Amino acid sequence: MRLFLPIPLILFSFAALLLGCEPKEEIVTRDSSARLEFSADTLLFDTIFVQTGTVTKRLWVYNRNRRAVQVEQIALKTANSPYTLTVSGASGPSTQDVEIRGRDSLLLLVKAKLGPGAENTPFLVEDQVQFRTNGNEQQVALVAYGQNAYFHTAETLACNTVWRNDKPHVIYDFVRVDAGCTLTIEAGARVYVHAGSGIVIKGRLLVNPDLAPSEELKPDDPRFVRFAGDRLEAAYREIPGQWRGIQFDATSQGNVVRYAEIKNAGFGLLVFNPENRQPRPNVLVENTIIKNISGASLNFASGSASFDGAGILSFSGDFTLRNCLLTNCGEFAVRGLQGGNFALNFCTIANYTRGFLRPNPSLAFSDVLTLANGQPGPSVLPRVSILNSIVWGDNTDELGFENVSRYANQITVRNSLLRTTAYQGASSATQPGFGGTGTDNIFNTNPKFYSSPDRPRGNRFDYRLDTLSPASNRPLLAPLLARDLLNKPRATTTPDLGAYERQNP
Repeated sequence: MRLFLPIPLILFSFAALLLGCEPKEEIVTRDSSARLEFSADTLLFDTIFVQTGTVTKRLWVYNRNRRAVQVEQIALKTANSPYTLTVSGASGPSTQDVEIRGRDSLLLLVKAKLGPGAENTPFLVEDQVQFRTNGNEQQVALVAYGQNAYFHTAETLACNTVWRNDKPHVIYDFVRVDAGCTLTIEAGARVYVHAGSGIVIKGRLLVNPDLAPSEELKPDDPRFVRFAGDRLEAAYREIPGQWRGIQFDATSQGNVVRYAEIKNAGFGLLVFNPENRQPRPNVLVENTIIKNISGASLNFASGSASFDGAGILSFSGDFTLRNCLLTNCGEFAVRGLQGGNFALNFCTIANYTRGFLRPNPSLAFSDVLTLANGQPGPSVLPRVSILNSIVWGDNTDELGFENVSRYANQITVRNSLLRTTAYQGASSATQPGFGGTGTDNIFNTNPKFYSSPDRPRGNRFDYRLDTLSPASNRPLLAPLLARDLLNKPRATTTPDLGAYERQNP
């Protein structure tokens, strides 16, 4: 028995020795050579509007040393800095005595809220995060570009308001134009709308009403009026559904949207007239791009019914589209419910929706509006005209007409390139068709855009026509629009289909 007594004693002594020894990685080194490393030497914030907060940026602080280090201070260099630091849940301009274990890391969160600058153009706001460890001073630069803006929060505008282009306009909640009043947006204005917010027009909207360029424009011409969400970071640049859209109510008349880009919304332009009040609200849309549109279960007015989004969404409204491009609309490019007049001339529907599972045709029209109880409302027959246009996208059928036998004689589709199997034949007693004599339509032939999801070229899509496009050099079907979306002159006798003229006149 005495032979085994030393074994427990030895084990007990060994355990006591282990408890009395601090692991080497927990010992804080005071060596001045122990420096920190960082995931970036500069945190760059994209252009942000003054008086609004930025996104939160992450900075990882690495201790590559075998032993722990004591960071004596983490602090912003500038007093009253617009930047805020958050370390281990505590926010402020500085923090002291932060220990980072050996071969471990620390997450530092940085935000900014900029005050007004002196300029109307973007201005630079710089600072530094300073780290002091064992006498070592290290820095990470903070850089943000600020932009002064006009802010509109739940605002009903004064009659005959003009939005200038000297600073962007930022909308929170909504902007409303009352019946009998007009909002005019001049060339080059920028309108940014916060999530869930939108523009409601009960009176009249005039976008770029007076612009009459004499030269061909570039796609990024600064005179276009741009509508988009207010998140300016690169990651949000092409994300749909960031804001609601522009809504025209039943009292709205004489609206004009010209030389504009509307992007990243739940719907682009909406006419809301479910009672079919006369005269119907009307919108003329010219030389305009509507893209990156998607919204499911959108509610309007009382919210008693919900609808999918669309580039053009209409409840008993009238739309005239000339020289327009609609692309990447996740539910519909044009959706007409409960009648209305729709006239498209020299338009391009290039509705590639690779990021969406889209069961719907790009262009869809109906004489009824399904009510909240699931029952159809009264029938109002639509009138549809599609001339000199391209209707293309990912789906086999990009044209849809609900209850079409009721209004087949009010549909005109001529001299256009169409993706459809349902309507490629000639008309019959029960089914309209756009392949009859004299319609001059092209069916199910790739239009060969210069760059598109199915024919990519470079990093950006370009829906101008490629050299061998079947939509080029088509016999003229009046009325001719003498210039295209970018104000390039069209050939007078054999123009190209769609919004863009490729050839020289």
